[in-house]
Amino acid sequence: MIMCFFFGFLAYLQNKIIIIMKNTALTHIHEKLGAKIVAFAGYNMPVQYEGVNIEHETVRKGVGVFDVSHMGEFLIEGENALALIQKVTSNDASKLEVGDAQYSYFPNDKGGVVDDLICYRIKENTYLLVVNASNIEKDWNWISKYNEVIGAKMKDLSKNYSLLAIQGPKTVEAIQNLTSVDLATIKFYTFKIATFAGIKDVIISATGYTGSGGFEIYCKNNEVEQIWNKIFEVGKKFDIKPIGLAARDTLRLEMGYCLYGNDINDNTSPIEAGLGWITKFTKDFVNSKNLKKQKEEGVTKRLIAFELTERGVPRYDYSIVDKKGKNIGIVTSGTMSPSLKKGIGMGYVIKEQSKKGNQIFIQVRKKQIPATIIKLPFYKE
Repeated sequence: MIMCFFFGFLAYLQNKIIIIMKNTALTHIHEKLGAKIVAFAGYNMPVQYEGVNIEHETVRKGVGVFDVSHMGEFLIEGENALALIQKVTSNDASKLEVGDAQYSYFPNDKGGVVDDLICYRIKENTYLLVVNASNIEKDWNWISKYNEVIGAKMKDLSKNYSLLAIQGPKTVEAIQNLTSVDLATIKFYTFKIATFAGIKDVIISATGYTGSGGFEIYCKNNEVEQIWNKIFEVGKKFDIKPIGLAARDTLRLEMGYCLYGNDINDNTSPIEAGLGWITKFTKDFVNSKNLKKQKEEGVTKRLIAFELTERGVPRYDYSIVDKKGKNIGIVTSGTMSPSLKKGIGMGYVIKEQSKKGNQIFIQVRKKQIPATIIKLPFYKE
């Protein structure tokens, strides 16, 4: 009887895909705070606490903290580290000094984007690549393929490290007492390694995904709870709040920052996506010849930003049409902007319709809502 049950259970498992979500080191804290937890990129993540609009406004006007420990971290070391990074990324990492960070992407060999990332130069021959959570395995395999020839030392630190994003105009004032480093002197896209909240060797990076200033804090999993508690202790008088992923998305969209999986992916051209500014043809990298040719010859479509001029909410995959109702593109990101109180979005349209100020229409169910193509960012302080 027991054996029959056992083999029956094995047969059941073979016909079912069981997905076990991972927790961050702070999941238990988010649950105690009453956060709405959702499955995201293989993790149980807080999507919101009080509500998207409240949390969004907290970051725009004050200071909020995101747990983004689901992100991936790869350490690239050795005398061949730079050669590997130069080969697999689009930007020119040779320009980085120790203490610099750089936005970049991994081009694939078919004209698309494997992932976007931030590259940190930690030491002379040591770099940290921070990648999107949903792409950790894919990115690791992609880099490893090219490293078979180049031979740099690679370590996947993703499971052992946590990442907090402390964002908002009051960030420096709120957390300055946690470190001896003068936070105001850390320039955008640079970082310091210092003691923070009583923990040594923490990366304090002047980066973020909100457009409202602040820092990203990298530490080990067994250190993050102490750092989280200290941040909220010193930030109490600044009404610091925990912020979920939903507000992170509305904040990044108001700035026009690309979201991997929506605005860029394996099939989208980085040139069409407006990433030419981080595509450096002064070096040889994956698919660089074809991308250079595309930039020189021009593209057939472009990623544009638009604001609705009538009430409505644009959503991912909605059609974009012209005044005659002809399909000219598709929405890749869209929301009701908490700051602007209007529908905003990004999407790809044919080049002829991509000019700033051009009127387009978003197909929302059976209604075509007018919109205007604008220059980014949507939100301007």
